[in-house]
Amino acid sequence: MSGAVAGIAKRVIPLFDRVLVQRMAAETKTKGGILIPEKAQAKTLEATVVAVGPGARTDAGNFVPMSVAVGDKVLLPEFGGAKMEIDGEELHLFRETDIVAKLVN
Repeated sequence: MSGAVAGIAKRVIPLFDRVLVQRMAAETKTKGGILIPEKAQAKTLEATVVAVGPGARTDAGNFVPMSVAVGDKVLLPEFGGAKMEIDGEELHLFRETDIVAKLVN
């Protein structure tokens, strides 16, 4: 996580079960070395978690803990989420239930 994104993470705290993520950069070159034009680049579905909320609330008012944490790599759906631009950084806000998977090395 770059210094600018780390600064944003300290200032922006998502509410409830929302997760703030930064998408990975799109591939600009194929394995064979051919450059891919910007219009032909596919949107990447992998992202890094920048900030997380405290979790959803139950009917009793207790928080349900989040299953992702800051720094985790996640797999996102192709569509959805709210796009935000903060200090020149493009970030996306998703509900925890919208995140498809957590990637483990």
